[in-house]
Amino acid sequence: MKMKKIRADIQALLFLLPFLVVYILFTLWPMVKGVEMTFYKWTLIKKMDFIGWDNYRQVLQDREVWEALWHSAIFVVLTTPTMIVLSISLALIANRKSLLQKFYRSIFFIPSVLSVAVASYLGLFVFQPYTGLVNSILHLIQLLPGDQEIFWLTETSLAWIVITLITLWWTVGFNFILHLSAIQEIPDEIYEAARLDGANNNQIFWRITLPYLTPITKTIMMLQIIASFKVFMQIYIITGGGPLDQTRPIIQLIYQTGFRKNNLGYAATMSYLLFVILLVLSALQYWINNRKGAEDR
Repeated sequence: MKMKKIRADIQALLFLLPFLVVYILFTLWPMVKGVEMTFYKWTLIKKMDFIGWDNYRQVLQDREVWEALWHSAIFVVLTTPTMIVLSISLALIANRKSLLQKFYRSIFFIPSVLSVAVASYLGLFVFQPYTGLVNSILHLIQLLPGDQEIFWLTETSLAWIVITLITLWWTVGFNFILHLSAIQEIPDEIYEAARLDGANNNQIFWRITLPYLTPITKTIMMLQIIASFKVFMQIYIITGGGPLDQTRPIIQLIYQTGFRKNNLGYAATMSYLLFVILLVLSALQYWINNRKGAEDR
């Protein structure tokens, strides 16, 4: 019996071995190498002098690093709550029984299949002055005088609005599908019983639908926070971090430090600072969710 178990374990290990090899080579080893880089002055060409904890001391005192982290935090605050509310709203619309149900589900999800470059350049086209769709519509309905233009990407507050809108339009489809699947899992009998007891639509939403959506919403929130802190490409394409680096996120600063300033060691240190921040936020959210779950029981 013991030999059979050993053979089964060996067979399982052999099946897992290809994945383990790939995972070690392309995930664990780069992580270990990245930690090593933080202790050296390391360029694109070669490893240079050992500098100990200098990179860590510098990154904690670097104003640019904390400004970039603040910009990433602004993006998280702008997109995460809005994303959750929007995805739940779209899921409720797409779940209604109507002739347009399939149309709603398709149109809400389609943008998420686009690449980040395509979505970003479409957004640039929509919000550009003179020929952009938004300004043209504002001119058409006479909310904007014909001799005036809104330069969406030259003011910090307007640039954040553009980045947020484009990101929400492009990424909401995935979260919408998750919420729609969760809504469809709610038993119809619960809704029928609530209506028989005289509950209206608002009461049904707040007392039945929303509580049932809470577990998936917590998961979406955690994933959205992590993804938003790692934002880079759409901001890089839309504003380039401007105006005056006021929308530059931490990932863009890491990229510029490593590949433009030729300082991979310092860039790796910034990336591990971000890793620690995300780890702490994830652990904190996990603890809060578990604590609330225990109180509910």
